[in-house]
Amino acid sequence: MFKGLIGRTDLNQLTKILIERLEKKGMESGEIPGFIRDLTNTLLVNPHSNHLHLNEQLHLLGWNDLDLDYRTFEIAAACFEQGV
Repeated sequence: MFKGLIGRTDLNQLTKILIERLEKKGMESGEIPGFIRDLTNTLLVNPHSNHLHLNEQLHLLGWNDLDLDYRTFEIAAACFEQGV
């Protein structure tokens, strides 16, 4: 999806943007690593999921307080594809 389009400096920026978006959605900074881990694992199991399906899966894992919007999903997917 984003391979070859993003340099290493931009990846660090993407990670910062992802964290900021999650914090704006009300997630505590201490919860973010666990959420990203669960999101990554969910994407690894079904890499062709859309953000709606991922929300369902994340809710099953207990992340009921956060709904992943499309833009945040795209940022997260870009980070994961580049190995951030």
